[in-house]
Amino acid sequence: MNYEELMLRAITKAEKYKYTAKPNPVVGAIIVNGNEIISEGYHEKYGENHAEVNAIEQAYKYKGKKFQSFSELALICTLEPCSHVGKTGSCAQFIVKTGFKQVIIGAVDPNPKVAGRGIKILEDNNIKVEIGLFDALVEKQNKFFFYKHKNKKPYITVKIASSFDGMSHINKERVFITSESSRNDVQKIRARHDAILTGGNTLRNDDPKMDTRVDFAINQAKKILLTSKPYNNELDFFNNTSVDVFKINDLNEIIDSYKNSEICSILVEAGPKLVNAFLKEEMVDELIVYTSKKILGGKGVNWFDEDNAIENYGFKLESSYKIDTDLKEIFIKDE
Repeated sequence: MNYEELMLRAITKAEKYKYTAKPNPVVGAIIVNGNEIISEGYHEKYGENHAEVNAIEQAYKYKGKKFQSFSELALICTLEPCSHVGKTGSCAQFIVKTGFKQVIIGAVDPNPKVAGRGIKILEDNNIKVEIGLFDALVEKQNKFFFYKHKNKKPYITVKIASSFDGMSHINKERVFITSESSRNDVQKIRARHDAILTGGNTLRNDDPKMDTRVDFAINQAKKILLTSKPYNNELDFFNNTSVDVFKINDLNEIIDSYKNSEICSILVEAGPKLVNAFLKEEMVDELIVYTSKKILGGKGVNWFDEDNAIENYGFKLESSYKIDTDLKEIFIKDE
């Protein structure tokens, strides 16, 4: 088994923890002695041990049996070991202390708190370091994390549900536009994101929970509410989660307030007014549109004022497929 196969194995198995490690990146680590895997570790849950620590703790069980010293072993990790002390200790320092002499790294950590500092700690302690093995795959796997630190803002996704004639809802009437299958699919999108943002009108008109309802373990998203009007904080929206409330209208200021936070991605689920405000400010990175076959007619409220609005805002279609009787389209901001 070569290092390429091991790195691909670590990347693949780390994916299992994408809903419980967030907003941290998913990371995998494998310790080998020649062609023999001694142990594996993954960052399984936010705030708990990182992948390298889990792998090393497992490896200690085989010391004196499958190897005599950690200097005999190689450590493969998908992302650069952290250098700073946060909720856990410095993984780079722990690797040095353990006695490794060889570390193979997939991608350099884009977080400025790390960004090469972990590698420097290893190299300053005479550890041979190889960098860049499937780094593009590691970045793709941790798209939101890399985007946040490269662009100094969270990745913004907007989700809308539209009738066939382009309506969001009927005035002062709550109606399900899309199928149950599409609504279940939205739960998976919520599960991916670190925060969910909505506006006061949606809160008052629809009384949404906006929590993630799935049959697997996740970290529930933080909620963000934008409203300048009074609201009832006993609504379901506020249950069992942290909510940030903004009474200002400056979207750039609001999103900028998260640049130094751990929030890497925000899902906007709101009405036409707030969605269009995000689009006009050119703050949206991804737009997900569910379109049903329902026609709401003159009583409906338009999502957009003009035809082909999505293309006019500079998006390109990345994927399009059917969910039950609905059409799901994903648009990505054209670079």
